[in-house]
Amino acid sequence: MSHDTDPLAQPSRRQLLLGGLAGATAATAGGLSLSRPARAQARKSLKLSIGRIPWAAGNSPMTQYMIENKLLEKRAAEFGYDLTLDWREYPTALPMVEAMVGNNLDIGMWGNTPIIRAIASGLPISPIVVGEGHLRFLITTRRGSPIRNAQDLRGKTIGVSLGGDPQSALNQMLRHELGVQDVLKDAGIKYVNMPTHAQAASVPMGVDATCTISPAYYAAQASGTVAIMNSFGYTEDWYEGPAGKGAGHLLPSVRKSQFFPDGYYLHRSFWIGRNALIDEHPQAVVAFIVAQQEAVAALSAMDPGAVSQLVKQYWKLEPAQGAQVVKDDVLFSRGWSWPTEKDALAVFESSKYMAENKQIDKPLTWDIVRGRFQRTAPLVKQAYDRLGSKPAASEFLRTDVADLRGRPVWEMDRWSTPS
Repeated sequence: MSHDTDPLAQPSRRQLLLGGLAGATAATAGGLSLSRPARAQARKSLKLSIGRIPWAAGNSPMTQYMIENKLLEKRAAEFGYDLTLDWREYPTALPMVEAMVGNNLDIGMWGNTPIIRAIASGLPISPIVVGEGHLRFLITTRRGSPIRNAQDLRGKTIGVSLGGDPQSALNQMLRHELGVQDVLKDAGIKYVNMPTHAQAASVPMGVDATCTISPAYYAAQASGTVAIMNSFGYTEDWYEGPAGKGAGHLLPSVRKSQFFPDGYYLHRSFWIGRNALIDEHPQAVVAFIVAQQEAVAALSAMDPGAVSQLVKQYWKLEPAQGAQVVKDDVLFSRGWSWPTEKDALAVFESSKYMAENKQIDKPLTWDIVRGRFQRTAPLVKQAYDRLGSKPAASEFLRTDVADLRGRPVWEMDRWSTPS
């Protein structure tokens, strides 16, 4: 797939990333950018449970790098913490939400949909930093299927992870391509729940098509799974229709999406923290943010195929396929994970669609969304300031890239109110 602009090709980006690595190295070696606590300061023992989804996208190699290099333990030590970490693996965000409801998880990585449900229900959580984003969702079917484009899905049964981001992405793809408001009612489509991404990618008996994510799809291609289109607004190999035949054709309907050039759906996943943890141990949260950014900078400077092999046991992809997942992800196309105005907009706008589909009672207001980011905004800024090298202000406001950005979270007072 190609975009009109390629953020990986920007000449200043590699300088930014290498500068960030140099700053992190200097901090580790001599404490020039990341100050260390005084020797006399009492060390605090803290146990943290962190949930990740290693079968998803950018969060997978990023957390793997953090784990293997003990980045969080090192950064927390600079704040006087002796951390004991419990990294937990989850297939989706739903069991993480349940664990956090029961106060059995401190930090987790969730997409727009579970975040919105949690906020709407009053769960005391707050977004910390971007965990991954711009994930490629695909509408898939079996090789030989007569389904070649979105119009062929009218009256069909589609398997999708109900209540999750795949359902939200699928809704947006079909609404724009079919020109309908209510996909189920107006197009006669039926949804069936797929508990895991791998199950969706297998296109099991009982469904005509599915919606899944790119790592699972690439792994399932060898068994006969094919795709017709993706959430970025491009056709895939099995497509045949008005846009042409095969992969790489831009579907005109995506230009009508308010999220273009991000695609039909503004996918962002955030690290979510329990408010009690954030309030009681704010410096441990700063350490987490710094450690993640160190991992993002390191991996962004690596070959994407090599990055994917850090998690081959989860993705089960060879470097060429794994590289596409890495290059799609907003963490590595940006080279940084600081939340922006448009990242927050993903939560706000997605809540409207969820309210329309009766997934929540009413959409979230912009003030409510901003309020959830306010608790951690000072901590994000503190982490940003501690790093020796960081993106310039102009990086946040760029419009010549394939992802929507905006002013960073610490400039929230300058965010505009969406219409």
